[in-house]
Amino acid sequence: MGLPSVRCTDAFPVARNRTCVSDGANLYSPFVEGAGGRKVRTLRSIRTVWHEITMIDMIPGVVFAVIILATLTAYYRLRSDRPAASFADGGTASATIGLTGREKPASILRWVTTVDHKDIGLLYILFGTAAALWGMTDAMMMRTELLVPESAVWDIETYNAVFTAHGFTMLFFFVTPVFTGIANYVLPLLLGADDLAFPRINAIAFWLLPPSLVMVRGGLITDVIGMTIGVLPLDVTALETLAPVATGWTMYTPLSVQMANPQISVTLLGLHLSGIATTMAAINFIVTIFTERPDDLGWDKLDIFSWNILVTSGLILLAFPLLGSALIMLLLDRNFGTTFFVVDGGGPILWQHLFWFFGHPEVYILVLPAFGLMSLILPKFCGRRLFGFRFIVYSTIAIGILSFGVWAHHMFATGLDPRLRASFMAVSLAIAIPSAIKEFNWIATMWNGRIRLTAPMICIIGGMSTFVIGGITGVFLASVPIDLVVHDTHYVVGHFHLIVVGIIPLAMIAASYYWFPLITGRMYDQRLARMQAILLIIGSFITFVALLVLGYQGMPRRYGVYPAEFITLNQVASIGAFILGVSVVLWLVNMIQSARAGPIVRDADVWELKETGQFTREWQWFEERLEERQAEPARAGSEDEAASDEMADKADGEKTDDTEHEP
Repeated sequence: MGLPSVRCTDAFPVARNRTCVSDGANLYSPFVEGAGGRKVRTLRSIRTVWHEITMIDMIPGVVFAVIILATLTAYYRLRSDRPAASFADGGTASATIGLTGREKPASILRWVTTVDHKDIGLLYILFGTAAALWGMTDAMMMRTELLVPESAVWDIETYNAVFTAHGFTMLFFFVTPVFTGIANYVLPLLLGADDLAFPRINAIAFWLLPPSLVMVRGGLITDVIGMTIGVLPLDVTALETLAPVATGWTMYTPLSVQMANPQISVTLLGLHLSGIATTMAAINFIVTIFTERPDDLGWDKLDIFSWNILVTSGLILLAFPLLGSALIMLLLDRNFGTTFFVVDGGGPILWQHLFWFFGHPEVYILVLPAFGLMSLILPKFCGRRLFGFRFIVYSTIAIGILSFGVWAHHMFATGLDPRLRASFMAVSLAIAIPSAIKEFNWIATMWNGRIRLTAPMICIIGGMSTFVIGGITGVFLASVPIDLVVHDTHYVVGHFHLIVVGIIPLAMIAASYYWFPLITGRMYDQRLARMQAILLIIGSFITFVALLVLGYQGMPRRYGVYPAEFITLNQVASIGAFILGVSVVLWLVNMIQSARAGPIVRDADVWELKETGQFTREWQWFEERLEERQAEPARAGSEDEAASDEMADKADGEKTDDTEHEP
């Protein structure tokens, strides 16, 4: 009896001729019609492609072992709390960071067992930065492929896998963890609290993320491991079956149900685990803000960043559990024959409703912390208080509420009832109002202010600029007639990335420059920082404005090959992406080298905030710790002097006794 053939819904037109054939286990394998009607597999092994472009299999396994051991040894040396070894450039071999390394276990044990909010915040930031570099590598691979119209660098399956992994990595493992890390470090300091409300839950939430990332990107990891140990007489077939996921980060059904790759199920579990971790962190922030504030810190005096973290955490509590439920339903459809998202059951459109009910609040989960940082840092370099503080708080709350009423604007092209489309269009246009309130209040804050173009300030101004274009293009997308024309084109990619690459990284980098002295006790190269910020802004505009124009011209997204008429703008976008990559490398070099050898901070008022009355709680905490550190040598010297005097007195007493007993 022959296997039943089922037609796949393929998101990628390069493989429109594929059909899906049941293998009897509710899984499906892609084939095409070969000669004589014979079914021929079309997917090329990722391992085969990797072998074609690299020579990694020629490297002996012992080399990998030496590299791993050397990495672990270097990490141990950097994290140890032994006296720091000095170098000629003034740097040290100790990576004990800032003022958090006192009275804690030595070496890696400190970081594995810590429940200190500052340490966990640093772990979040380091993890998110590593994920960002991995996701940025995916983006560079995509833009390299799109330099030419044909598939010249990667094959189509690899391209599909790369942009899928890029979306997962950046949204779930870069932006949210980094903002969670920043909030972990500074939120208790801003509130005047000793720590978060639940320190151990805080630690557990972080340590769920690394295995989540491994599960989500496991297809690539298992393939590399298989090639590494393939030189040994071992069977690596099981590892090779887990190919990188190529469904697209939205995981639309029925494609995500029918594709045979078992790594998709592992990815679903990894995403669910990351959602649990994010929800735990959100609960911790909410309880901390409500219960850990001192009596004199009322809601009217709560800082704007804490307000944004509070609203963001509320969105997480409502959105992520729904995503978790949808992921479990998709997992059941793939492996146990349920019918939540199949045509005869709930239907493929049900997945889109559930996913985007999470997905659009997720956009604001990503961007509201960035808005909070911009509202917090901007006044510090204008010499003025934040204009319209209450209205910015109200606009933040309004965005949080309205964000749950706009999800279907992602689905205007699916055949929704016109009355529903009109209602979602109205709410999508309305949510632009509180967003515009923020922009105008930021401009009013700068008006007649004493503006200092420091690196953090340049990042904030750049974020305000990209927000204007990213926000206005979003208003156009909220209009049904325009959305039907530009839906699933590069216009959508340009709009979205002007937010998530324009505003969000600029706010993160502004925060890293602003609080770097507080975290490390050192200062960075400010000239290099200003140059890096300008490059990041220029790269963002070049890359994503080019994508907006490509979308207007009709180039669809997710294509690894395209007509030659789009080559010029694609090359411009790729050049802009490479500029972005250079700016990120400059930031990384500046941070690492400055943490090693930057000038040591002697005065806590590094930004001259006292003269404008903006020397806030976290800087007051830093000043107290600096004074304690500076007092330690004097205290130690006085103790040594007292001990010396005591020994001298004792010696004089013994000498006197000897003299009295002489005959």
